[in-house]
Amino acid sequence: MLQALSIRDIVLIDRLDIDLSVGLSVLTGETGAGKSILLDALALALGARGDGGLVRKGVHQGQVRAVFELPQPLPTALKHVLDDQGIEHEGELLLRRTQSADGRTRANVNDQPVSVGALREIGRHLVEIHGQHDDRALVEPDAHRALLTIFGGLEDKAAQVAAAYDALRGEERKMKSLTAEVAKAEAERDYLIASVEELTALSPEPGEEEALASRRGAMMAAEKIASELKDASDELFGSSGPMPVIGQVIRRLERKADTMPTYLPAVVEALDAVLRHLDEANANLDGALRETEFSPQELESAEERLFALRAAARKYSVAVENLPDLAVRLADDLGQLNAGTDRLAQLQRSVDDARSHYDALAADLADQRGHAAAALSEAVMDELPDLKLGDARFLVKMEANPEHRSADGIDSAEFWVQTNPGTNPGPMMKVASGGELSRFLLALKVALADRGSAPTLVFDEIDTGVGGAVADAIGARLARLSHRVQVLSVTHAPQVAARAAQHLLISKSPSEESGVAGTQVELMDDAQRREEIARMLSGALITEEARAAADRLLAS
Repeated sequence: MLQALSIRDIVLIDRLDIDLSVGLSVLTGETGAGKSILLDALALALGARGDGGLVRKGVHQGQVRAVFELPQPLPTALKHVLDDQGIEHEGELLLRRTQSADGRTRANVNDQPVSVGALREIGRHLVEIHGQHDDRALVEPDAHRALLTIFGGLEDKAAQVAAAYDALRGEERKMKSLTAEVAKAEAERDYLIASVEELTALSPEPGEEEALASRRGAMMAAEKIASELKDASDELFGSSGPMPVIGQVIRRLERKADTMPTYLPAVVEALDAVLRHLDEANANLDGALRETEFSPQELESAEERLFALRAAARKYSVAVENLPDLAVRLADDLGQLNAGTDRLAQLQRSVDDARSHYDALAADLADQRGHAAAALSEAVMDELPDLKLGDARFLVKMEANPEHRSADGIDSAEFWVQTNPGTNPGPMMKVASGGELSRFLLALKVALADRGSAPTLVFDEIDTGVGGAVADAIGARLARLSHRVQVLSVTHAPQVAARAAQHLLISKSPSEESGVAGTQVELMDDAQRREEIARMLSGALITEEARAAADRLLAS
């Protein structure tokens, strides 16, 4: 409930603090005293559009603070909003709005900065304002279906429908994604088949390019050195090489060794050493030639394989080392394409099952809402005669379209009225006049009682233009409604004011300091209430008859 409202420097209000109680509180006063200013200030604290023109003349900013005692248990929707904003929701909740003269505004909840949108979302769970020309009341068609759900106690069924819708949308998203994948793969079928066949035939191996390049380099180097070794062998050990000549020299010298025993043996021995070294060199050359031996076909095969791998890498725009992974991926894509039809069929069955489940739940919810609509219409109709709307009709226009699926169901609801026999019914906001709309809303709120209502309801002059009996009926219904929720009513009807648990008088008087007229609010005692109700009955001149009538109203 709204515990307190503090207003600073808003229009005609310099400084105003109001404490409010449970039950029915009424605000009365002369026309122009500032009752609408109070509601505008409250709406500002609840997130209404700001306006620099609301700031009192001569100051740079105004401020409105609204203190609420949170209902227990806390409604789920309000708890979610507060949790989303990281706001504690134990004890009191303080909403503060600062309006600057330049049009800028600031919003705080429990002294924590929030956006105006967040403030508005929190405010709509705390207070509803209803008036003859008030677009802030919860009378939008979008809210009617939710009200029916609450009135019928169908919240669990609505939650099941929402969950089923989420599940259906999830399966449909999977279906859409897989369909796109299969369609893309189908368009590339020929390419995939040819690529998989080519890469399967090529069969690239990890690290193969490096090994082939290394082997090819080694064989090309060996081919070059082998030629040099062969030339060296031919020059040194061929028929024209030095070994035969040295051998002949050694034999001739050995035949003459006896003639020169001092010199020739040493020469022959040295030449023998040369031959031995040449034999060793020849053996080493033979070993080297054997080491460099390779098959030309092996070199050709390595080069062909290497060139084939590099050509494939260029064709598929990948590194040679990535060809094995590419081969696996393309084979998987082809496999998915081949299995796509089966997967699509399976997924289609899942979608169909999810849709059937949703349709069954949504159809049942729509049917239950239809029963709730009939019950709500009957309850509202029961209230209309005493509100001087006996010839009017209230009905809930329900429409259901199984193809129009949403998280809220397949049906829609809108409150319609027929104000006079023979006229066409239509949406309540369009057909009803200002006074009629207020009474329809009152009847609706009484029928809903504590279901579908914010914990605080504000009615702005809903008794305008009605007679005593109707005003008394309005007062009775406001009092009955106040047993469930806190009710604030701005009224000109003494029959309504007499039923209040708290009576606040709004007046306008000059400030002692500045002399500028400002709005004041006073909580009246019993004697003051008697005088105010008598004034409401008789006008400016209060008569004893008016006081006696006021006593009768208060007593009744």
